[in-house]
Amino acid sequence: RLLAELSAPHGKATRRHCATFRRSLAFSRVAFMSASDSKDEKKKTEEKKHPSGLTLDERFKIVRSIGQECIQESELRALLDKHPCPIAYDGFEPSGRMHIAQGILKAINVNKLTKCGVKFIFWVADWFAMLNNKMGGNLKKIKKVGEYMIEVWRAAGMDLTNVEFRWAQEEINKRPNDYWMLVMDIARKNSIGRIKRCATIMGRGEGDQMPAAQILYPAMQCADIFFLKANICQLGMDQRKVNMLAREYLDDKEAKKKYRFKPVILSHPMLMGLKKGQAKMSKSDPNSAIFMEDEPNQVRKKIKQAYCPEKVVKDNPIMDYTKHIIFNRNGKLLIERTEENGGNVEYKSFEALTEDYKQGNLHPGDLKTAVAKAINAMLEPVRKHFQSGKPKALLKQVRSFKVTR
Repeated sequence: RLLAELSAPHGKATRRHCATFRRSLAFSRVAFMSASDSKDEKKKTEEKKHPSGLTLDERFKIVRSIGQECIQESELRALLDKHPCPIAYDGFEPSGRMHIAQGILKAINVNKLTKCGVKFIFWVADWFAMLNNKMGGNLKKIKKVGEYMIEVWRAAGMDLTNVEFRWAQEEINKRPNDYWMLVMDIARKNSIGRIKRCATIMGRGEGDQMPAAQILYPAMQCADIFFLKANICQLGMDQRKVNMLAREYLDDKEAKKKYRFKPVILSHPMLMGLKKGQAKMSKSDPNSAIFMEDEPNQVRKKIKQAYCPEKVVKDNPIMDYTKHIIFNRNGKLLIERTEENGGNVEYKSFEALTEDYKQGNLHPGDLKTAVAKAINAMLEPVRKHFQSGKPKALLKQVRSFKVTR
């Protein structure tokens, strides 16, 4: 009817119907757009649904919590948004018994990543351990230590569903041309000075006398990242320099064209040694570290003797373990005391415990007792695992090896 009137000579009725038609058309357009937007939004939501069941915000928060430092956060978020199953990697030298920084903290971090759909690759760096003179450079001993470390993680509660262990020697020998061409390209695009600045990744100083093998090491570790197609470098802060070398390598146009995206660096903090002034645990000093198969009385003794100044949080290893090991895994800590000493108290956040410790409401002795009990509970499954069969024999062998650096 409106169309018929629109074709007739204009009059008041026609103008009125024209206005009605325009309003009707506008309403239809709004309704159509709203329905279309709703469908698009629903489609977008369905597309963003992640296999983990977690939202992007949830995954970013969990993954980001691992790192003391993240380079860059925007890149990490974009990676998690666009890639349903990115690859994270960590390389480890089989170099002796495993302490809780490698054992418990690593298991916590890997479980967080795999929970968010990340595939984790452990690069068992046997050739690297030989280059760095670990186990005296004996590859047979290094392999045994590597097997032992995998057994520790298996017993420590690491979810291995989306975890893969790859041995450097085996993998490199499968694709030697790809690997060594990459190592040589990295080496020719960096000065000796730049490579030597990475010496700290091996526990060396820039000024230390180093064999030529240890000059080769950083270029190889940098190559590992691209060889494994890793999206995330999830190593400790002590490995930061070589991870930055990998990002710098992609400033080169040819490398950028081939590998496209710089790896995200997600560096976890280094756990302090038990003694005053020790920035990190040391395998060569057994009293500076808690090992994964230490007996309960050894754990209690080491923690009792540990540096833990009253009311001081900074550079306090016991507070460090409380934060990064206990609250990171359990989310709480029970302090058991007699009534005359204040009675039992359960802390459900590290911040609350820190405040009481600073104020002197929590004594170092009470904190140490609670920390020893919590860590012993985490280590008990590992101790049981190594009490019989192949794991027992493996541990006996590893304990007989002399730790070298």
